[in-house]
Amino acid sequence: MINITTFLDANSCRLDKPVYYNIDRNKQYNSKDILSIVSEISRRLIDKNIKKGDRVLIYLENSPEYLFSFLALWRIGAVAVPTNRIYTISELQYFIDDCGAKLIICDEEIDELDIDCYVMENMDEYTDSEIIDACNTSWDDLCQIQYTSGTTGKPKGAMLTHGNWFSAIQNECDVLNMDHNSVMFCIYPMAHVGISWAIATLRKAALCITKNRYTFDEYLDIIFENRVTHATGMPPVIHSIVTNPDKVQNKLYTVKSMVSGGGPLHKDIWKKFYKKYGIAVLNAYGSSETIVIGTGTVIRPEDYAFADKFESVGHPVCFSEVKIVDTDDASIQMDVNCQGEIALRGPSIAKGYWNKPEANEKTFLEDGWFLTGDIGYIDEDNRLFITDRKKDMIIMSGWKIYPTEVEEVLIEHPSVNEIAVFSLPHEHRGEIPVAAIIWNDKEDSDSLLEYASNNLARYKIPRRLFTTDSLPRVNGWKLLRRQLKEIYINYE
Repeated sequence: MINITTFLDANSCRLDKPVYYNIDRNKQYNSKDILSIVSEISRRLIDKNIKKGDRVLIYLENSPEYLFSFLALWRIGAVAVPTNRIYTISELQYFIDDCGAKLIICDEEIDELDIDCYVMENMDEYTDSEIIDACNTSWDDLCQIQYTSGTTGKPKGAMLTHGNWFSAIQNECDVLNMDHNSVMFCIYPMAHVGISWAIATLRKAALCITKNRYTFDEYLDIIFENRVTHATGMPPVIHSIVTNPDKVQNKLYTVKSMVSGGGPLHKDIWKKFYKKYGIAVLNAYGSSETIVIGTGTVIRPEDYAFADKFESVGHPVCFSEVKIVDTDDASIQMDVNCQGEIALRGPSIAKGYWNKPEANEKTFLEDGWFLTGDIGYIDEDNRLFITDRKKDMIIMSGWKIYPTEVEEVLIEHPSVNEIAVFSLPHEHRGEIPVAAIIWNDKEDSDSLLEYASNNLARYKIPRRLFTTDSLPRVNGWKLLRRQLKEIYINYE
């Protein structure tokens, strides 16, 4: 048996200290509190006829209940399907239909969805509830479907297991090097696999702090007032720290390391951050299909004495393998310093994509290697460097945006004849989505943006619209997004 939630049983037997602090509620929880609340949610799920293997969507704000719902579903052997609270009804219905979900956990009834709802209440009063036994689950038992996407534009559900999560938690505990006195401030959305950093903190019985929304000033104050030792960040956060020294002052003096992921960290910003504050950035590389660094790479604090390029995502974590293969033939391994597609192999590689046999055959190879779709190289010191993305995915402040998915929605607007979504660089957000449009008759940008706001999550909406008479294509069909970027990169 390897039910991931049993670390709570072990910790509650021997420790009586806060391990989770939610700032919005000004509430602290110890391991026993969490285990009791998780048990109460588990009972209610069982009362709703949720059984081992059933898929259940989570659709909540970032809150204690989101975290506890994850653990409750895992506790009874069910499969969590995390979704972001800003998703639209049509997006949610796609997930429900695709994975065959039986229930959605939400904070209010959603009549427009064809599924039963479990309206979650504040569960703080259930800290003394009777503990429910963990379901007997195995290494390969499914516990999560994490939706991601690719060049097809339709989200694919990466199938993650209890064994995948076990490896991810262990690796992140190893990299963070925390003890019971450590304090982690975790800012990643709970619908994202970045929640693994929070769960690893709970497993270590350090103190994990979360807050649903925050300003940059609040981010700094939380770190300072709570003597945070380990912070999570993203390139935009690190950029803000570097460019606002008057606000930062000494507020980071307790921080030993900061996790960065979800997008490229520009080397100039990284170098300035480290030189000024002396805080090691744990520049991590992984994906939804690997539960971040469950199988992946990372720059560790001890690497800084030997690496001064401020570009690498480091060496493989424990039990992980990485190699570079030819982009057209994965059986050919590339030489040192030669670019190709990054391939990963290790214990946290997903079982595949839910009901996507063709994608599985192309991505998850028979010998265990996972083709990431990212381009990079390995140097003579065996460090991995990311240089490009094979896919057209846009990453804005950690949000993954898939151009084809956005195009398929916006092309339905009656004024749009053709549309191409691509990225432009942005100093603060890394990159932003924009669109070049051929209109049917006359320009109708305001109406299109209103349509987009009703049918897409906010972060997917193009930040700029360009009117054009033609779109660059190969042989009249294959869109050249890179050429569009070159055309509009200096457009005023």
